[in-house]
Amino acid sequence: MSPTTKYIIGVMSGTSLDGIDLVYVKINAAEKYSFEILKAKTISYSHEWKSALKEGFHLSGEKLVKLDADYGIHLGNIISKFISENNIKVIDFIASHGHTIFHNPAEKYTFQIGNGPQITAITGIKTICDFRVQDVALGGQGAPLVPIGDELLFSEYDYCLNLGGFSNISFRKNQQRIAFDVCPVNIVLNHYVAAINLEYDDKGKIASTGKIENDLLSALNSLPFYADSKPKSLGYEYVAETIFPIIEKFNLDIKDILRTFVEHVANQISKKVDSNPKKTVLVTGGGAFNTFLIEKLQTHTKTQLIIPEEAIINYKEALVFALLGFLKDEGKNNCLKSVTGSSKDHSSGVVFEI
Repeated sequence: MSPTTKYIIGVMSGTSLDGIDLVYVKINAAEKYSFEILKAKTISYSHEWKSALKEGFHLSGEKLVKLDADYGIHLGNIISKFISENNIKVIDFIASHGHTIFHNPAEKYTFQIGNGPQITAITGIKTICDFRVQDVALGGQGAPLVPIGDELLFSEYDYCLNLGGFSNISFRKNQQRIAFDVCPVNIVLNHYVAAINLEYDDKGKIASTGKIENDLLSALNSLPFYADSKPKSLGYEYVAETIFPIIEKFNLDIKDILRTFVEHVANQISKKVDSNPKKTVLVTGGGAFNTFLIEKLQTHTKTQLIIPEEAIINYKEALVFALLGFLKDEGKNNCLKSVTGSSKDHSSGVVFEI
């Protein structure tokens, strides 16, 4: 492989609505892929944007199309400001995940808003986006997509675990990368602390004061999703239609909901890793800062949980979408059929440039 270096801005917005992650990253492809995060920033959502994105799931067609355009303009303006503030001069392209509104691969659709042409028009920079749609069209889940980054950038770990709105895990098995969504995490925890005007449960302090409701824990652990064969993925629809109604039946205090759900998350993740002290698990995503969740996870598994530097915890997904853009720009595969269940490995993403 002849060395190729690209300078990319990766943009990610997760389902937990904790903000828009931006990374300016240098990716080099030589014998192995390597990266350097040069600049990074998270832009918190205003109350108005949080409400708009939550409401997107319920909008009419026309209003959703407008939200897609408005959000693309919002991203374009944020990216332009990021470039200006950091005096960034060299950019090969922008790679943007967008924000997921619908994800239902069983019915052959997924939809991430954040209109690529709007981003390109505002920034004047080539933009690669819509990374999930082609995979769904090819019979895949369109998710998770981060495992290509685990394979190329973080292969020294036995498992790569992301604790975001949802948890997902990837690992090598039978000479191929396997990955799947495990269970909801922050999308549920953040939903309940929002009722007491908090964005998240800092370090799991509230959850640590609650008690486990065993009937709720049993109901959650018994959900059919967890017995489904891989590959599989989760979306907000599943949480709204399945998880929340189960929890609401129990009429619990928030601290007890959080404590029970943390136990549920630890239960489900521990079932997916080999409880071997020699095995290493790279833990990233906002949930890596939830020390109570990490403690409960550690009690359920003997593996070594590796919490990396904050830049990797916070920006790994944005970094990997920059890598997805790199691979698309090079015409190389960035979606793995062993991960998503699509009919073949392929190079996904839509390119917009002026």
